Amino acid sequence: MNSALIHPVTETAAEILRLTDVRVRFPVSNDWLGRPRGFAHALNGIDLQVRAGETLGIVGESGCGKSTLAQLLMGLLAPSSGELNWAAGSKGPGSSNVQIVFQDPQSSLDPRLPIWRIITEPLYARGNRNRDQMREIAATVAAQVGIRPEYLDRFAHQFSGGQRQRIAIARALSSDPDIIVLDEPTSALDISVQAQILNLLAELQRARNLTYILISHNVSVVRHMADRVAVMYLGQIVELGSAAQVLEEPRHPYTRLLFEAVPRLGVALHAEQVAAPTELPGNRRLPEGCFFRERCSFSTHGCEQPQVMRGGEQQRVRCHVQR
Repeated sequence: MNSALIHPVTETAAEILRLTDVRVRFPVSNDWLGRPRGFAHALNGIDLQVRAGETLGIVGESGCGKSTLAQLLMGLLAPSSGELNWAAGSKGPGSSNVQIVFQDPQSSLDPRLPIWRIITEPLYARGNRNRDQMREIAATVAAQVGIRPEYLDRFAHQFSGGQRQRIAIARALSSDPDIIVLDEPTSALDISVQAQILNLLAELQRARNLTYILISHNVSVVRHMADRVAVMYLGQIVELGSAAQVLEEPRHPYTRLLFEAVPRLGVALHAEQVAAPTELPGNRRLPEGCFFRERCSFSTHGCEQPQVMRGGEQQRVRCHVQR
């Protein structure tokens, strides 16, 4: 992978989106009057800023709220409380403004449609029915991702996995969105193809000043792509900072355990580096105080109180012990 293609985004880059104390909860059952008996608390006070032209990595265990956050940005969910504020000049919330590249290109592409129609699906959803115009747009963005124009009338099953992911990227580009969510964009691909796709994404970002939100369990992909990293645990961001700082010098105990548990060649994994053998707490009844307290080996007096993000702009952590 060519890391030279990755450009650092400065702190002065324009803010494109701000989330303030965003919470999302879902009713899990109803009584005989249709009233909710309880709720699943998926997001629990998200404060986040997204800067134009950056890649913001989102990492955390399954069930931490990453997918809910992506759906919120896509406009598929509304916050139960809190605010999403888009910068002036952006298209605002909705599927035309935020597009997504899914993990599995095979299942995310409609097998009944030719490639030119798949690429222009976002435009079709917005009401564009001009066939010639959409074919022209499809040809333009297909060329940018390395798909030859004579392939536009073929169907998804006629392409390799790497080519299908290029088509998915072209579809995300066709509506000229402010933000593209990359949901594990290379995990279903061979190693050699992964490098090609990551380099393509970096080239497109540099050429078009794209903003990416990268959701991934793969630390090496996050290290390669991300300018900043947000670590999520039980619907909260517990650490946020530059990729170099968060990945190389994590401060929150959960972040340390998350990254230290990743096997590395030539490095022995010691028992004390692994999280205690407990499951991620359920989100129907949230823990009191620090959400990570019961799994944390650094738990001490004060952890029974709700924790807030502390630190400066470079790196912030939701932990009163790690200041």
